[in-house]
Amino acid sequence: MSGAATDPRPALGYVGVGLMGGPMVARLIARGWSVRAFDLVADRLQAAVAAGAQAAASPADAARGAGLVLLNLPTTDAVEQAVFGPDGVASALGPAARVVDFSTVEVERGRGFAARLRALTGCGWVDAPVSGGPPASAAGTLTVMVGGERDDVAAASVLWPEVAARVTHMGPPGAGLAAKMINQLIVGCTHAVLAEAAVMAEAAGIDAARLPECLAGGHADGTLLQRLYPRMVAREFAPQGYARQLLKDLELVSAFSGALKSPTPMAGQALSLYRMLIRLGHAELDTSAVMKLYEPPTGPHRDQEETP
Repeated sequence: MSGAATDPRPALGYVGVGLMGGPMVARLIARGWSVRAFDLVADRLQAAVAAGAQAAASPADAARGAGLVLLNLPTTDAVEQAVFGPDGVASALGPAARVVDFSTVEVERGRGFAARLRALTGCGWVDAPVSGGPPASAAGTLTVMVGGERDDVAAASVLWPEVAARVTHMGPPGAGLAAKMINQLIVGCTHAVLAEAAVMAEAAGIDAARLPECLAGGHADGTLLQRLYPRMVAREFAPQGYARQLLKDLELVSAFSGALKSPTPMAGQALSLYRMLIRLGHAELDTSAVMKLYEPPTGPHRDQEETP
């Protein structure tokens, strides 16, 4: 007499269920995974519970009994605190557990976290920063840049079909983060260029909203032209990614390029623009709000009184 079939998938702990983590948790639960989640922001945790997650009281509580512990946090310091701080993940990991960090953090500190976790617990760490934004997180079509030892990456690979359309193992711990720095260099510079393009099109008197259609298939085409640029033209700045987060990433790019002595003057210009955007009070707007810095004083979307 055969027993009931057991689910071979590991239980998941999840720390950080915000703009990116929340949609991923909801998708994993909808696809039958067991997720125990923690977030410092009560509303975010409540949304995860409403989607079917179990609420954890701390990062350690989220990690207890989990085969994989997933992190999706906004800063390097937040990752360190969640894993190595009081009631942190490291204090509750089982001997065969792995940490998979989807966060975008400092490359060298990320490498250090992997070594520190191994020394403390014997457990593996996979850095797996992502690109694609909340819609891709919800749809399971993220691009994932992976760094880690092969056996740890293999253990985490059960996740990839659920969350990603493309996964590339770039090398040992930290290699995924290095690739993400390059991704963010390209993304930050492209944001600025698309804002310039939108304002130039409007100044030229052509239909700026039709440029994605016009340029599709040519060398200027790309995901950001097709998905981000229309929000710029429409001045739709509800956050799919926070301006403050792209600023943080560009600061990381600047520090990383400096450590490598690799010149990044264009990324430096994008960094200056995002610093200005945040100084103007737009930290919580979408990354596309860099468009605000390019608005001409006589542009079609300015606030003005009607002329007589």
